Amino acid sequence: MSPKTSIQLRRGALFLTFVTLIALVLYSASDLSSGSFSSSSIPSYLNDSSLPESTQELEEILNNASMVNKTVILTTLNEAWASPGSIFELFLKGFELGDGTHRLLDHLVVVALDQNAYNRCLIVHKHCYALVTEGVDFHQEAYFRTTQYLKMMWRRIDFLQTVLQLGYSFVFTDADIMWFRDPFPRFFPDADFQISCDKFFGRSDDMENRPNGGFNYVKSNNRTIAFYKFWYSSRKIYPKYHDQDVLNKIKSEPLIRKMGLKIRFLDTAYFGGLCQHSRDLNVVCTMHVNCCVGMDRKLRDMKMMLQDWRAFMSLPLDLKNQSIISWRVPHSCR
Repeated sequence: MSPKTSIQLRRGALFLTFVTLIALVLYSASDLSSGSFSSSSIPSYLNDSSLPESTQELEEILNNASMVNKTVILTTLNEAWASPGSIFELFLKGFELGDGTHRLLDHLVVVALDQNAYNRCLIVHKHCYALVTEGVDFHQEAYFRTTQYLKMMWRRIDFLQTVLQLGYSFVFTDADIMWFRDPFPRFFPDADFQISCDKFFGRSDDMENRPNGGFNYVKSNNRTIAFYKFWYSSRKIYPKYHDQDVLNKIKSEPLIRKMGLKIRFLDTAYFGGLCQHSRDLNVVCTMHVNCCVGMDRKLRDMKMMLQDWRAFMSLPLDLKNQSIISWRVPHSCR
């Protein structure tokens, strides 16, 4: 072989190597943008795409409520929280009185956990879905950490996984959360899963933050679907824990890193609660009546919260900027 031919062959081999590397980079970028991941190191059950139940009615309701990017707002409701003058009524009132939040009611789907809650929803709201759970009655108030409470929380996680599988991203909100501003501008655009906190320690990527499952924004992709399956299956490893406690235990698992899931924790300055205040009413988006046990206590503090918000909104702009009004809560929930 002549020296000239040898040089040409080496150049050809280098060119092919370069093209192959470029193709691999482009493939990886495409794979990431589609929300998928390499399944070689992921348990097979996390890649199962089968749906657990008939979804035709649910798909129709989600489609009717969806924003242009296939995003919906979801909350769950049982009879105990649904009656006139109860928590659900105050929840809706918060949307009506919030700054730019009334329009978001068009995208809210209320997931009723019992027949009476469903009937009540149909009277006051236009997007209602009856989530039937065979052999379980969710109509009564479910006290924190009781068996009934645990069943309700895990049924919720299972349902949210189905929503993701149907291709819908969602903001999940407990009904004891008041929406005072549109939260979407405060969300991280590059996160798959972002969640509010009972305690926020200053950095959105700090895994020591204490998440609260009552408010989260989740984008539908293969990573989040696998994550919710893993989260739901982890209840068997921690049988006496609710979803929030289990999330705290699994949030740093190597398997989640292998999925490529990007988690962000939401600052309580914008997404506050009774555990840790959002102190500046000029920037608050949501306030959660967390760290509070008992529906009557929650109701009294939610009413007081609405009064504080109304007082703030009635101020002229210069006095709003001086932050002369702050929350009087927790009061009954101390």
